[in-house]
Amino acid sequence: METLPGYPVKSSLPKTRMYVVFLSIAICMGTLFLLQTKLPKHRKTKDFYSFDVRDMRGRVVSLEKYRGKASLVVNVASRCEHTERNYRALQELHRELGTSHFNVLAFPCGQYGETEPGTNREIETFAKSNFGITFPIFSKIKIMGSEADPAFNFLTDSVKKIPKWNFWKFLVNPEGKVVKFWKGEEPMEAIRQEATALVREIILRKRAEL
Repeated sequence: METLPGYPVKSSLPKTRMYVVFLSIAICMGTLFLLQTKLPKHRKTKDFYSFDVRDMRGRVVSLEKYRGKASLVVNVASRCEHTERNYRALQELHRELGTSHFNVLAFPCGQYGETEPGTNREIETFAKSNFGITFPIFSKIKIMGSEADPAFNFLTDSVKKIPKWNFWKFLVNPEGKVVKFWKGEEPMEAIRQEATALVREIILRKRAEL
C-alpha cells in the first residue's frame, strides 16, 4: 500500500526495541538476584567460639559461652588404650584450673577403629560413672572426611594436622584461636604447664582492666 504524501510511516520498530530493552533489563535483574541468593555472603573470619555444636542430648549449643576463657579441646574415646590415663588427667586439670577461666571440652569420635562405638548416652554414662567426669562432653562427631564437624575442622585447619588417633588436645585462647596442640601420647605435664600459663595470663589481664 502506498503512503499518502505528508503522512509519516508508522513503524512498530521503536516499540520492539523498547520491549527488547525491557526484557534485557528484567533478565539482568533476575540473574543478579539469583547470584545474590546463591553465592555465599561475606562473613568475618571465624574463630572456635563462633561455631555451634550439639550436646549429648542433640541440642544445638553455641561455643560462644566459652569465649574469654581458655579451652582444652580433646577428641575422646571410651575403649582406647589411652582412655583411663587421659580421662583421669583431664578431669584433674579441669578441677584444678576451675571453670571461671578454663574448661576441658570433649568431643567423642568413632572414626578410629572400634574405640568409640557407643551412643551419646552410653559415652556419657561411661565417662561419669568410671572417672567422675564433670567437664562438657558433646555429641559424637566425625573429624575426618566430608562430614567432619565444622568446629573441629577449624582446629585441624589451624594447625594443619588431622588427629591420627584419640585424645589429641588443642589449647584455645580466650579469643578462640589455637595456640598449641598435642598428640594423644604426649605427657600431660607439658599440657598442664601451658594451660596454667594461659589461665594466669587471663587472670592478670582481668585484674589490669579493673
